Amino acid sequence: MIRLLLADDHPIVRAGLRAVLAAEPDFAVVGEAGTAERAVELARVLAPDVVLMDLRFAPGGMHGNAATAAITALPDAPHVLVLTTYDTDADILAAVESGALGYLLKDAPPEELAAAVRTAAAGESALAPRIAGRLLSRLRDPLPTLTGREIEVLALVADGLSNLAISKALFLSQATVKSHLVHIYAKLDVDSRTAAVAAAIQRGVLGRR
Repeated sequence: MIRLLLADDHPIVRAGLRAVLAAEPDFAVVGEAGTAERAVELARVLAPDVVLMDLRFAPGGMHGNAATAAITALPDAPHVLVLTTYDTDADILAAVESGALGYLLKDAPPEELAAAVRTAAAGESALAPRIAGRLLSRLRDPLPTLTGREIEVLALVADGLSNLAISKALFLSQATVKSHLVHIYAKLDVDSRTAAVAAAIQRGVLGRR
């Protein structure tokens, strides 16, 4: 039996997932979390095999990637399968770098979700086909060589967040955020936040805002 923990801040989404997963004879949903912090707590207490993790929760709380990193650092850590609506390079790379074993979009059909859960439970990569294609494209055309964290910082810059807001969202110091921006500017050969966002969008690193 594959033990599952659902982490999503929308009760209706969790109920829908539970209903879909309950139709599989080898799945058992052992817990639900409405916040990323609660997901980390339950992952530690319940020891599920797979955590289905959304990326973005209510403002002011832990991000799904931070929760993923915390969960995958646990002893005998469960595997994390990201299940989200976001499919930008920033989201995908940051999730993978945080330790997610799989990445699936919420519009995936039930059979694809079930297959991804079984694949993740077996400790194998479970990427949706179009997500895998995006990653392969980046490997073939690696410029600009921004890290997942740098892309995540730049995505928040594109959303209009200040350095202070970014530091709170990503649980980083402001000095670290500034350091990431310096590296981003150098790699993209730009000298401003606006130019960095424009260059990243033009090169496909960020989705259009």
